[in-house]
Amino acid sequence: MRGGRPLGPIQSLLGAAAGRQWRLPARRNRVRVERKVEVRMRDGVLLLADHYVPVTTEPVPTILVRCPYGRGFPYALLSAQLYAERGYHVLLQSTRGTFGSGGTFVPGVSEPDDAQDTVAWLRTQDWFDGRLATAGGSYLGFTQWALATDPPPELKAMVVMIGVHDLADAAYQQGPLDLFTMLSWADLLSHQETAGPVAGLIRMVRAEHRLRGALNRLPLRGSMDGLGGKGAPWYDGWIDHPDVRDPYWERFRVTEALTRTTVPTLLIGGWHDYFLTQTLQQYRTLRSRDVEVAVTIGPWTHLTVDNKVSMPQAVSWLDTHVAGRAAATREAPVRVFVGGAGEWQQHRSWPPEDTTPATWYLGAARELTPAPPADGAGTTRLRYDPADPTPSVGGRLMAPSGGARDNRKLERRADVLTFTTAPLAASVEVHGQPVVELHLASDNAHADLFVRVCDVDPAGRSINVTDRITRFAEPDATPGDVRRVEITLDPTAHRFGAGHRIRLQISGGAFPRFARNPGTGEAPGTATALHPVTHTVHHNAVHPSNIALPVAK
Repeated sequence: MRGGRPLGPIQSLLGAAAGRQWRLPARRNRVRVERKVEVRMRDGVLLLADHYVPVTTEPVPTILVRCPYGRGFPYALLSAQLYAERGYHVLLQSTRGTFGSGGTFVPGVSEPDDAQDTVAWLRTQDWFDGRLATAGGSYLGFTQWALATDPPPELKAMVVMIGVHDLADAAYQQGPLDLFTMLSWADLLSHQETAGPVAGLIRMVRAEHRLRGALNRLPLRGSMDGLGGKGAPWYDGWIDHPDVRDPYWERFRVTEALTRTTVPTLLIGGWHDYFLTQTLQQYRTLRSRDVEVAVTIGPWTHLTVDNKVSMPQAVSWLDTHVAGRAAATREAPVRVFVGGAGEWQQHRSWPPEDTTPATWYLGAARELTPAPPADGAGTTRLRYDPADPTPSVGGRLMAPSGGARDNRKLERRADVLTFTTAPLAASVEVHGQPVVELHLASDNAHADLFVRVCDVDPAGRSINVTDRITRFAEPDATPGDVRRVEITLDPTAHRFGAGHRIRLQISGGAFPRFARNPGTGEAPGTATALHPVTHTVHHNAVHPSNIALPVAK
């Protein structure tokens, strides 16, 4: 086998340890690596890649991994070495404008053309046997979908972990800007090539504290200006375009790939992953077209996917659909972790068809009851002040503090309402998306509502299960009029155990996870004035505010 150098002893030891820890199939071969391979794009720009070469005399498939975060650890191990040791060529390529690759990095924009040009280059290599797969997570998922907008005939399978296909939806997926994740990601990209992997990890862990000043800053536009590094020139453009229907966003999404690809696709996500809703959209769209697709959703955030679960599934999927090797088969296309129960379940589809809605109604004593409210004037007031915004706790946040967290401290605030059931006589298992119906009057038409479901255990711990924020799209015809607001929460699979209580939490925001609504109607990117809002939630026979849970039979 010509070209490249053998893996160093430390790399080999790391690969062996990871293979054992994550229960991967045994290594099939040794690996050599060709560094800084140049791949020319149609506009003459050269992208750099590392080619992981399996030492074997037999033709083997190729996995293309396109990454903006460098070609060192951990991507070298997770996305290249472990696959190459199991009988695959792997081309780990730095995307345009990152880690030695020419051009300028603008998220998403160049990925479809650059992916096609890279495949065209692969066709000229004598080691490429015509069988191609893609793999990777997060933005590495976007680069896969970018290739799939015009799927090359060589593409045989995809493995997309916690992946994204629509960057507009990533930024404004619930209406307000996902402030913390967008700003911290821009900051990461701005500093990643100078900080180094260890310092970069420390920066990420400390981002919530380190970026506090930039997160609190108004206006939102210009928040990157004082953070140093290479900068992120595209960030203010994203701030200036809060409407995802704006034609501006078309070059930042590759959604058409979902209706064009026909290759077997494995999707892996988490109930608290930032891209959960996009993962499930990918699954639904592919399944509706009879594309072979499987999905695994674990109890993870974007940063805590369990490689002991994800990596064996990825290798098995590629062995089956690309290499033609015997591999473990899935019992069902859908595998989900059920929170509260602590167990994995297999399903033929998601959400399962055998659910029925169970409705609990808000009551005057801050309770949730299965009986509709009787006649009477039941109301509860909630005041939100963007100058002292309700803080965010856990949830689909791209930070170490994301995920399932204890909400008790948050719920003691005066600007947070809670409505809670009595202890459950029997367990209630929810599969799908809860729907909250609120009847409320607001003295400010420019406002948000953040709604969350929590599981309150017998010790009183209130752990978030699912949530959603909504920004009022249309002002009240007359301030103070009662209007009906329906909020569909994020998907979940969760069992509320016997003796536990179901809690509905309502507030006016969740900062800095989401940018606060200034309450003035001004453009959110340039607004600096802040006006509070008071909501009056109605819960009576005429206005029966409630939550409907899709309960498994």
